[in-house]
Amino acid sequence: MSENTGLPLEGIRVVEFTHMVMGPTCGMILADLGAEVIKIEPPGGDKTRNLPGLGIGFFRSFNRNKKSVVIDIATPEGQETAAELVGECDVVLENFRPGLMKKFGLDYETLAARFPHLIYASHKGFLPGPYENRLALDEVVQNMAGLTYMTGPKGRPLRAGSSVNDIMGGMFGAIGILAALQERNRTGRGQEIQSALFENCTLLAAQHMQQYLMTGEAPPPMPSRVSAWSVYDVFTLADDEQLFIGAVNDKQFQILCKVIARPDLASDPALATNAQRVEVRPALLEKLGETLRLHRTEELQPRLEAAGIPYAPIVRPEQLVHDRHLVESGGLVPMETDDGETTQVVLLPLLMNGRRPGVRHALPKVGEHTEEILARLPGHATA
Repeated sequence: MSENTGLPLEGIRVVEFTHMVMGPTCGMILADLGAEVIKIEPPGGDKTRNLPGLGIGFFRSFNRNKKSVVIDIATPEGQETAAELVGECDVVLENFRPGLMKKFGLDYETLAARFPHLIYASHKGFLPGPYENRLALDEVVQNMAGLTYMTGPKGRPLRAGSSVNDIMGGMFGAIGILAALQERNRTGRGQEIQSALFENCTLLAAQHMQQYLMTGEAPPPMPSRVSAWSVYDVFTLADDEQLFIGAVNDKQFQILCKVIARPDLASDPALATNAQRVEVRPALLEKLGETLRLHRTEELQPRLEAAGIPYAPIVRPEQLVHDRHLVESGGLVPMETDDGETTQVVLLPLLMNGRRPGVRHALPKVGEHTEEILARLPGHATA
């Protein structure tokens, strides 16, 4: 029986053959939205559980609200058990290297022949084409698709400081699954969905590609960009604190000048329009910077907010754990971990019918739900 969640995907069953970030993100989204997501782990558990360093938070971040079943899909017995379980589900997720699921007889073509209702989502490095058999990582495609070039200073490509394409790939996988479920309601048949890192990243670069196609000029890296706005930068304030300030129209520029007591800049006819200010942007930023150096962040921020000027402190991830808005809005909530401790997790950035899809279950222990899930299969007995 399905869990009574009152969530939109209640009654949808998903079997997940994934690891690391991309596939688990897709499964987490579906689980948060009410689907029963069954994570298949190898004997000993998903190795993502024990990653060190920057990977230490992967498993806890992207595997909530799931059930854990241990099946060794490298064995014929495990493959048949997994296929039986697939037959009881609506959706399959996988993000292993190209060809691995086919080797195990768990690829789309093999399973769809038995279960035509099946929706099968593969998360890969590349969609079909010349690169499709390459192995990819987030950093690989960030370099291939222009993101590192656009992020770092000229000659110093710099990756984004998060697994942006892995997370985005899981999101697009989930979007495809939701569309496929809707189509299956009309046709009764499932389909294969593919989401890929490289194509994700080219979408992130699409605006810069279009800029080139429209102007014939190669877009420079963001640190070397020609800004569309005169005041749109990070300023150093008193005590070397930093604050981003953006005044993106003439009215906001006038208000900013009033807030920081620079009537001379507000009344200068040479600075009357954004286009004029962009022409003298370096000199203008220097003048603003001299004044802003005299302000303290805690004094200036409430004044900017009251005046309606966009601003942002340069926040570190560890500071977000105590972010007032994140905590008070319910976007950061407690979750029991697989070792019985409690951690804080970030929820999906969605409000649905006045509530945030939240944490319903503790993070599963390795194989915690094996007996429960496999007992549902006809003729299957667990030890």
